[in-house]
Amino acid sequence: MAEKITRALSVRQPHAEMILRGKKKTEYRVIPTRIRERVYIYASTKPGPDEAWRKAHCQPGDLPTGVLVGTVEIVDCIENGRDDYHWTLARPKRLGRRMKPKNQPQPIWFHPF
Repeated sequence: MAEKITRALSVRQPHAEMILRGKKKTEYRVIPTRIRERVYIYASTKPGPDEAWRKAHCQPGDLPTGVLVGTVEIVDCIENGRDDYHWTLARPKRLGRRMKPKNQPQPIWFHPF
């Protein structure tokens, strides 16, 4: 039986791409999460910082935005000081085809369908 994925995590490009490449294994957030499951990665329309683009060896416009690009498992959440949490990511999978969410994306979590 196929795994049902119900949540999407909004991530700016090129961070979404680096997660799918397996290069970015930690997502830094100001809130903790108890979620331990596979979630969609939504490449938000707002681009990440210039330094992230240099590290990814690409530039704004090179990568898809506004779509679900893959999935990843959230396997842990570690508090690293006040208002700093490290979400541990594992086993990224790129979608065979990108999907436009039916529901309005939110800054962190949303239900895409």
